[in-house]
Amino acid sequence: MKEKVIRDIVHGMGGTLDQKQLGILKAVISNCLKGLEITQVAENGEETHDNGYYLDIFVAAKRVEGCSEKSLDYYKATVKKMLDAINKAISDITTDDLRTYLAKHQSERKSSKVTMDNIRRILSSFFSWLEDEDYIIKSPVRRIRKVKTAKLIKETLTDEHLEVLRDTCDCLRNLAIIELLASSGIRVGELVRLNKNDVNLNERSCIVLGKGESQREVYFDARTKLHLKQYLAARKDDNEALFVSLSAPYRRLGICGVEKAVKRLGEMAEITKVHPHKFRRTLATMAIDKGMPIEQVQTLLGHVKIETTMHYAKVNQKNVKISHRKYIG
Repeated sequence: MKEKVIRDIVHGMGGTLDQKQLGILKAVISNCLKGLEITQVAENGEETHDNGYYLDIFVAAKRVEGCSEKSLDYYKATVKKMLDAINKAISDITTDDLRTYLAKHQSERKSSKVTMDNIRRILSSFFSWLEDEDYIIKSPVRRIRKVKTAKLIKETLTDEHLEVLRDTCDCLRNLAIIELLASSGIRVGELVRLNKNDVNLNERSCIVLGKGESQREVYFDARTKLHLKQYLAARKDDNEALFVSLSAPYRRLGICGVEKAVKRLGEMAEITKVHPHKFRRTLATMAIDKGMPIEQVQTLLGHVKIETTMHYAKVNQKNVKISHRKYIG
């Protein structure tokens, strides 16, 4: 609490004194309060809250913004680990506390730079929200910079890979799933939420519910239309879901079910690391490689930020060479 009082006073004088004077002020106040304990007392009977309260209302605010339950669980778990480790009231947590926590976390868990930046980003979101809501004066994450991460080129599926996967499919359902993933770039979470009446076979399109409960239209090719018609015609159930389990009682297929089916096909085809998201990355790369405007690829994939779309795509180096000779050389 003492550190917070000193910090608040120094922050309040920030517009009046220069950095040297602020340093002197901080030293004088610290010396005057040396050996004293400061206790916060609620005024006018106002209720004081513990860290759990602020975490709960932060999560509630994110839920109202439309974050998925999976994201909310990740946010809550990440922030709670930090609060438990530092073991201070939120208003007393400093930048040094957070830096020490992040350094210890990385050292003990051998976490990657990507993981550490994800944690930093979530903590930044939490404390920035507290600042915006006037629960704290200034976010202690402001001076913690983004963790620099290596830009790795992730693998995509080749045309040959896709043909081998098609040949490996042992049922109409899995073939329809492979085709829809490959031609639409749909997220696996969007795929499993599709109902039969969301699909317009004539227009070769479907309406999906994406992140943040936002709807968008995605498109598929003629081959996908053919295999979807064959799969739906062979169905013997009345479940509204587009994709269901292969055996009775024919329940809606979940994300894990799709991931297992795709992984198994990859193993049978002797192709490494086959998962639903790889089809999405492949489509983005192929679209950009063939000249589709990046803004349209962004809309197709349902990305809010165009930077996210660029992270998905791997530009063909041969095309870079051709473009260089065309426009520059």
